[in-house]
Amino acid sequence: MPSAGEEKLAYRLFTGPDDRDFCERVSAALAEGYVLHGSPAATFNGSTVIVAQALVLPAAIASADAAVANAVDELDSDEFGADEAFEGHA
Repeated sequence: MPSAGEEKLAYRLFTGPDDRDFCERVSAALAEGYVLHGSPAATFNGSTVIVAQALVLPAAIASADAAVANAVDELDSDEFGADEAFEGHA
């Protein structure tokens, strides 16, 4: 957990044995406002199932979505002279 005045990370990846402690750590992050990102991953190391789960803050998703939308808008604009670059091509 971040200390007082420390900003939360936008992305966190939890890994560890598939046990109660792992589930408690993920549950605590969910209670802090994180959301699951993607499906969990699991592997077997010969004796223990090891799991991983990514979590992100919803604000990070919104920020990334906005950045992608802005980038697409810039590509769609004539700012780069795209019309002239492809003039005469089918």
